[in-house]
Amino acid sequence: MSRAPRFILAATSLAALAALTACAGGSGSDAGPSAPPDADHITIQLDYQPRGLHAPLFVAQQQGFFAAEGIVVDDILTGTSSGDTLRLVGQGQGDFGVSDLPTLVVARSQEVPVKAILATNQSSPLAMCAKADKHTLNSPKDLEGLKVGVQSSGSTYVFYKALLAANDIDPSALTELTVNPPYESYLVTDQVDTVPCYTDAEVPILQKSAGDLSILMGSDFGYDTYGTGIFTTDKMIQENPDLVQRFTNAYLKGLQYTIDNPAEAAKTLADSNAQLAGNEALYEQQLQADIDNTFTSADTEANGLGSMDDTTWQKTIDLLFGQGVISTEPAVTDVQDPTFVTADKDD
Repeated sequence: MSRAPRFILAATSLAALAALTACAGGSGSDAGPSAPPDADHITIQLDYQPRGLHAPLFVAQQQGFFAAEGIVVDDILTGTSSGDTLRLVGQGQGDFGVSDLPTLVVARSQEVPVKAILATNQSSPLAMCAKADKHTLNSPKDLEGLKVGVQSSGSTYVFYKALLAANDIDPSALTELTVNPPYESYLVTDQVDTVPCYTDAEVPILQKSAGDLSILMGSDFGYDTYGTGIFTTDKMIQENPDLVQRFTNAYLKGLQYTIDNPAEAAKTLADSNAQLAGNEALYEQQLQADIDNTFTSADTEANGLGSMDDTTWQKTIDLLFGQGVISTEPAVTDVQDPTFVTADKDD
């Protein structure tokens, strides 16, 4: 059955994407109220360059939510991919991280000792994107015969492989071209016909640079998973659960504030680093895509923002294992600990 694109958004320009990629620094802890002298100092590792989805972390810092929980954020570091961020935090180079959650399952299957503590995106914002005036993507079968730009690691590759396998499409039916980030630029210049894309990240940028997009949502065709979430290590959960709880409390307050005040949250993110200045409109568009589509669900209505359930995680594990993305199956309890969200839901 034909599906119309679910996201048609205005954007700034592809130059904004280049500006994000050029940003190599993080954010210090010089904003917001002061934490007590005995506060816990932490570092947060992002999955990529800052985008709208990351705003709750910067809001929680600027609004003093971390400080009120006795936490000082020494740095918020940019990343290169979910896979790299999972390995870095798993090795102790960072206390908490932001990651695509199916990619966390892949890392856990490779014995990286990390667990999700909340799901920011209740459904995955990942999709396949093409220029609407060149190709119409109504179903995964429409990908056959196209040139696709892929990066053979990270969340987009996990998504791409799982989407093809779930819809019985042999990768040889496409021409795969290995590209380097920001690989969306290859779509703009017609070097490829389609790319995996985040509807809450690249789409607002591509929309103006590439024209109208035909967007094939993975969640409509078997990729029924969480999107991005927050994780930490087994060691942190075991040895300092109180810190994990306080971090979760602060983050969820930042997430709620972001949902209630997206324009202010976008400005907070843009103001966090001189290299991000001027991106307020872009960040607000990215945030609105998540507010409209991924931050909330029936589960969050019942159990609060960030909530996770065993059924969705088991479906994700089964999908990735069944499609050969992972060769060993971690247990649901290996990949998530949802208790920190539910513990403070009445606060």
